[in-house]
Amino acid sequence: MLEFYKTFEDGITKKIDAPQHGCWISAIAPTQQEIDYLINEIGVLPEFVKASLDEEESSHIDYDDDEAQTLVIVDYPNADEDDAADENTLLYTTLPLGVVIMKGYIVTICLYDNLNIEDMAKGRIRGMNTDMKTRFLLLLLLKIAQRFLIYLRQIDRVSSRTEKRLHQSMRNQELIQMLGLEKSLVYFSTSLKTDEVTLNKIMRGKLIKLYEEDQDLLEDVLIEIHQAIEMCNIYSNILSGTMDAFASVISNNLNIVMKVLTVITIVMAIPNIIFSFYGMNVNGFDGTMWWIPALIAIVACIIATLIFKKKDMFH
Repeated sequence: MLEFYKTFEDGITKKIDAPQHGCWISAIAPTQQEIDYLINEIGVLPEFVKASLDEEESSHIDYDDDEAQTLVIVDYPNADEDDAADENTLLYTTLPLGVVIMKGYIVTICLYDNLNIEDMAKGRIRGMNTDMKTRFLLLLLLKIAQRFLIYLRQIDRVSSRTEKRLHQSMRNQELIQMLGLEKSLVYFSTSLKTDEVTLNKIMRGKLIKLYEEDQDLLEDVLIEIHQAIEMCNIYSNILSGTMDAFASVISNNLNIVMKVLTVITIVMAIPNIIFSFYGMNVNGFDGTMWWIPALIAIVACIIATLIFKKKDMFH
């Protein structure tokens, strides 16, 4: 899907029918025909388009001197929509978003629709101007950094709820959810570190021209990224410690269950042993005296139960 947006003199960004000088071109999951249009009509380098549509591409900056084009690929967080019906089973991943800065246009290319592009398209970002390419890029990066923080807080809330349920039951569902959250934090941590490297390259001002009025905005983006990295590390350590603790709890609970079952088995084996002796061919026992071994078995069971209870073997 190709869409064109332009910020007019009144500061309002509107959707336009065809590309104009100073407009923003948004390409979301483009078809082959749309890819050809970007390459042949707009002039985007084929390798830049290919890199932006590679799901495994990591965050980096690339520059082409001949065409005077700069490609910035940044990872943004994404909630797995397949499990979005239940927030307690949400899984999070990261996906690449390509931003091509070229003469006359700024182009964003991504594989899937995402909230960051949607917010930009609907004018929810204050100060956005499609003519100011550097500011546009920094505002998009700031939005992505803030999205990381939002999802990290969601992960923390889901983790806390899952932990409370784990106190009451030891089902596989809760453990799988905790494992999924831990994996999500690994994705976030890796992507945030590569995004930080990309931002540091932008800050040098060699590949992307930085204006004096954008310095504060760039610093804000770096602060948000650093905060997200710190939060990610903290939540990852907490979740890892929680998983280890619950692994120990589950193992301990299993040992307790086995101990109780062993004690019950021993107590129930006492009557069987006594009546086995009574069932042997032994002279002197009359059939009318059946209550004697029964009484002995009952007394022996009670004594064994009291001994085990005193040693706290039923807990």
